[in-house]
Amino acid sequence: MSSAVGLVVPAYRPDVDRLAAYVRSLRENLDLVTIRIELDAPVDGVPAGLADLPAEIHTVPYRRGKGAAITAGFEALSTDVLAFADADGATPADSLAEILAPVRDGTVDLAVGSRRHPEATVDAHQTLARRYLGDGFVWLAHRLLEVDLYDYQCGAKAIDAAAWEAVRQHLYEPGFAWDVELIAIAGAVDLSVAEIPIEWHDRPGSTVSPVRDSLRLARALVTARHRAKRLRDSRLHTALAARRDEESALVEQK
Repeated sequence: MSSAVGLVVPAYRPDVDRLAAYVRSLRENLDLVTIRIELDAPVDGVPAGLADLPAEIHTVPYRRGKGAAITAGFEALSTDVLAFADADGATPADSLAEILAPVRDGTVDLAVGSRRHPEATVDAHQTLARRYLGDGFVWLAHRLLEVDLYDYQCGAKAIDAAAWEAVRQHLYEPGFAWDVELIAIAGAVDLSVAEIPIEWHDRPGSTVSPVRDSLRLARALVTARHRAKRLRDSRLHTALAARRDEESALVEQK
């Protein structure tokens, strides 16, 4: 029997027409129990522009960050499989179906979409600066994390509900580096992870600053490694954690 899937779409200042078209495409082409849009700090007209979509819309008046929005959405779902896709629609429905498939059939715990996989199809590339920064991040991630992937940051992933229960208390990153922390923690608790090559369409108008946010991402990568090592009972990382103030996981924050 096919597993029930719930999809979260985190959105901050989305292109309303593009998001609406994407949600309708997902509804038409995928077997989803629900699509839940987590909408942060909407400007006038955006909620009304999305109101007729075949999706639940949860709006907050401030910017939580991508990770916090996805976490809140996952916590609200009660499906067998939890997935998210970025609001820009860069991952088409057919590719999202391929990401969902190995989680739905129980083959893996976490499926990660990949734009950098040799078998991926990319119809428009990022700027040269963003590509170089991305290459540098992947090089560093290979050396710091247990899970070896081509692409850690693609905005489409799916996880089994039981696997989510295993990682949810260990996720702290509220922003765009949440993906990295999710993968690091998944490796630390011995979840099976599959990287799925996708068709990907680069979208203009990203809210990510290549230089500033790359530095933040690098710091988040080091922090994710620390938390993963602590879960592996590393004496060094346990001792380091004992000297710091205890943070609250995203699921504990209100």
